[in-house]
Amino acid sequence: MQASVIEWLEYTAQKYPGKEALIDEYEKISFAEMRRKSLAISREILALSREAQKPVAVYLEKSAKVLVSFIGVAYSRNFYSPIDVDMPKSRVEKILEVLQPEIVITCRELKDNFDTFGYKGDYILYEDVIPRESDEQVVLPFAQSIIDTDLLYVLFTSGSTGVPKGVGIRHRSVIDYIDWVTEEFRITAEDSFGNQAPFYFDNSILDIYSMMKTGAALYIIPKKLFSQPVLLLEYLKENQINTIFWVPSALITVAKLRALKNVDLSSVLKRVLFCGEVMPNKQLNYWRSNLPHVIYANLYGPTEITDACTFYIADREFDDDEPLPIGKPMKNTEILVLDEKDQLILCDQPGMIGELCVKGTSLAVGYYNNPEKTKAAFVQNPLNDKYDEIIYRTGDLVMYNELGEIMYMGRKDYQIKHMGHRIELGEIETAVSSLEDIERCCCLYDESKSKIVLVVEAQTEVSKTELNQRLKEIIPEYMLPGRVITIPVMPLNANGKIDRKQLKESL
Repeated sequence: MQASVIEWLEYTAQKYPGKEALIDEYEKISFAEMRRKSLAISREILALSREAQKPVAVYLEKSAKVLVSFIGVAYSRNFYSPIDVDMPKSRVEKILEVLQPEIVITCRELKDNFDTFGYKGDYILYEDVIPRESDEQVVLPFAQSIIDTDLLYVLFTSGSTGVPKGVGIRHRSVIDYIDWVTEEFRITAEDSFGNQAPFYFDNSILDIYSMMKTGAALYIIPKKLFSQPVLLLEYLKENQINTIFWVPSALITVAKLRALKNVDLSSVLKRVLFCGEVMPNKQLNYWRSNLPHVIYANLYGPTEITDACTFYIADREFDDDEPLPIGKPMKNTEILVLDEKDQLILCDQPGMIGELCVKGTSLAVGYYNNPEKTKAAFVQNPLNDKYDEIIYRTGDLVMYNELGEIMYMGRKDYQIKHMGHRIELGEIETAVSSLEDIERCCCLYDESKSKIVLVVEAQTEVSKTELNQRLKEIIPEYMLPGRVITIPVMPLNANGKIDRKQLKESL
């Protein structure tokens, strides 16, 4: 029985020692090299502390070095926590306050910057770590002592109080998830991933560990290419990348600029997976019409359940204004849809809206160093009073459709009551996104003026009167925006999602 993700690298480094594992702008690292450098980093960690299950922060520019560092931490039976180099100083300080790491992996160029955060612990400088023949002898006893309930990483998400929440994920959860991913999508050593997600964002877990398990190659795509769709697609073609797992915003940009007509990926791309926000069918239909042979899969799930817990493979046609299902639970995961009284809504009860709750191996241990927030979100299953059984309450509202598929309706906190009606802002966004000349939009609610506000990305002013005239054919009148704001570029947060908080603050 597998106890740790390290066992994957031990296998792939032996089976495919010279095969390229990680490729970024600066270097190519084989599986054998990845293992050697990871062991060396682990040796340096163990030289500073032999205690297990301690946090080690990784502060490096996005590159292959980050992933080698992650695995080095894992070999030492500790857990890693990435800190983005572009993160505001105040946020880093709050993360360090929660995490309290005693070791930070960085480089000489960034060390002085990290000193400004008030950190007083030990440093490991990546470029100074040189592999030695004795590394296996020193490190492997620690790696072999890992149990599957040990923490592998802590990723920080935003908190409603302004204090970031650190989501702790165990080895067993990642093993469970990646076993499903590689089986469902038939990932092999012949495949190659094009990574978009930042390594502090949980979408990256699929790329990283699918590579480690199967021997597939992982290309870390330069960030600048995501604002240059034609060059981005040329990068995929040139490197024969056949699998991508991106946030919808990246796919929408390609569709918006009709970039697929400039680059033929028909003999390259095999899988287009997406997660993190709603994917409008209008833009997905553009991809599907240009690359009809590709597998398109909508994955859904928050960081607290190891990246994703439901999926839908697009296997039928959708109109532009139809929402895409989030589908069904992944293997070894159970979804409970609970109404306001915590009663179970069944899949043969279409149209009834409830909160999506998750149980299974995928669940995080909770929020690191934050028992209060953990107890609020990770709760006893209200349907079971016989023994302890924790579920995670996502705060997402869903319903089953007539086919028994789960449909995402929006956030609990995106649900508003307007003119006596309960309205999901996500429903309005789906309707607006289906209109021919609208590429991206975000719907907000101005509580002070009791007004639905629609922010639209467009180069010319969008008339509220004309827009609402067209929307009347899709949604009820009480859902029509009371105010329409046109902006040239939609602000995105660090994870590539629409920055709702920034838009709300600008109202």
